[in-house]
Amino acid sequence: MILASVKKLRSFGIIGMNQRNFGLVSKYNPRHLYPLVDDKLKTKLLAQEAGINVPQLLGTLRFQHDVKQLKEMLEPHEQFVIKPVAGSGGKGILVISEHDHNFYYKPSGAALRLHNIERHVSNILSGLHSLGGKPDAVMIESLIQLDPVFSDYSYEGIPDLRIIVLKGYPIMAMLRLTTHTSDGKANLHQGAVGVGIDIGTGAALHAVQFGNPVSRHPDTRKIFSELTIPHWDKLLPLAAACYEMTGLGYLGVDIVLDRDQGPMIIELNARPGLAIQVANCAGLLPRVAVIEALSNLTPDPQARADFCKENFSTTLRMLPPRKHRTRATDRTKK
Repeated sequence: MILASVKKLRSFGIIGMNQRNFGLVSKYNPRHLYPLVDDKLKTKLLAQEAGINVPQLLGTLRFQHDVKQLKEMLEPHEQFVIKPVAGSGGKGILVISEHDHNFYYKPSGAALRLHNIERHVSNILSGLHSLGGKPDAVMIESLIQLDPVFSDYSYEGIPDLRIIVLKGYPIMAMLRLTTHTSDGKANLHQGAVGVGIDIGTGAALHAVQFGNPVSRHPDTRKIFSELTIPHWDKLLPLAAACYEMTGLGYLGVDIVLDRDQGPMIIELNARPGLAIQVANCAGLLPRVAVIEALSNLTPDPQARADFCKENFSTTLRMLPPRKHRTRATDRTKK
């Protein structure tokens, strides 16, 4: 693998970790506001107060002795998601898509018993998946129902949309599609596919899995070039409004599309990762420069979204995949 030089990456407008930390996170995110997004329960309450849809909260657990309440808490629900309140990067999230008597089934079909879930919850409470390894709490949410538009683009799980918002302006977007490898989780490090999304139209631009370009979903074989996000005109203003909701100037907004309830905020991140640049095959730096050069920032989320659609759209679309050559053809060419 050939690594690009720092100079070459800068010419592409790629922002690195140090530049993100000091030029964006430290510059635009006051530390006293971090708990609003690092604590998922606080984020949920903030969103509800702002009138933004979020998954239903089914229950919370805060102490090890609460684990004994788990059976009674889960009994009424066939589907649910267990999350660390202070988790990051998708770690510790357990998705249960079916509950049948003494068995709980993951989207992959793997079966768990109650004692497996109790151990998982106990690990979360002990801080196994939390930021800094500190003792954590557990939240149990309703399971999002897959929007039919994604039925051929996601496997064994629910995709989510990550939108980077700078000073209230949604500047870059990426769809994260679950795969068998990612165990039904929309986490790029675990094998989900990242699809760069055109800010102007919601159309797919480019896709990667484990940092490598892909043109089809690895499980369903559906071509990404045919994908366009529905409700795009609603999603950008929704992400933009999270600036007023949190006061954070550099923010990662994670949104899901529920089949029955439409767009929902599932998480906000004060330190969003940089893989979105790889998925978009474009750097954040030029877009950051456009926003930082603005002398007047409009207080209207819709107007900010419209500005970004006009300034950061591209006509680039993914090319259809090349046809696989047969071995016979290969031998003929040799």
